[in-house]
Amino acid sequence: MDSSYLFDPEHWDPGAAGSIPQLLLSHLGYSALALLFGTLIALPVGLFIGHTGRGSFLAINAGNAGRSLPTLGLLMLMVTLLGLGLTPVLIALTVLVIPPVLTSTYAGMRSLDASVVDAARGMGMRPSQVLLRVEFPMALPVLMGGFRSAALQVIATATVAAAVGLGGLGRLLIDGLALNDYSRVLAGAVVVAALAIVLDLLLGLIQRSIVSPGLTGRAVRTRRAAPAP
Repeated sequence: MDSSYLFDPEHWDPGAAGSIPQLLLSHLGYSALALLFGTLIALPVGLFIGHTGRGSFLAINAGNAGRSLPTLGLLMLMVTLLGLGLTPVLIALTVLVIPPVLTSTYAGMRSLDASVVDAARGMGMRPSQVLLRVEFPMALPVLMGGFRSAALQVIATATVAAAVGLGGLGRLLIDGLALNDYSRVLAGAVVVAALAIVLDLLLGLIQRSIVSPGLTGRAVRTRRAAPAP
């Protein structure tokens, strides 16, 4: 398949209208807003359910129901109700973010060793301190796994923004198909895939830096690898 569109320097000019860098920035903007809103909704709910054990059916059933919703169908419904614009896109993408973040937060909280939590309470920690200083840090590995999954889904799905007249990398796919310009379609697919890979690697580095080495086994491996004095 022809890849001339992808390697044409004119299409990488940041100042040119509709260039790949401009579409990339729009794509990242939609994705970042959806991840922010989805996390702000799902994270507190997941922490509350995991900490108290109340409403666990919500984390499980709502998560499964959210995964079954077709994003494009939801987007078209939102456009019908709200009209064209950014709001329908953000609602559709935010709904996509909530299930993996909610279920991973709940799963991370419920997978904790009960003896550690009981020890924290026995030390006189208040419930909020147990949540923020013990449970949340220990649940981070599972939580970050859900967040990474949500981020990759949003990056791949944010191309639907172009279906309602917005920008983003989806313009390369939709415009390319409309014009039978498969070189443009290939460019869009490659850039989206590359963006997803780079983002996952970046989030992996962030996860490695914020998760305690004791929770990942790095501290044990480091001690074993250290030379004897």
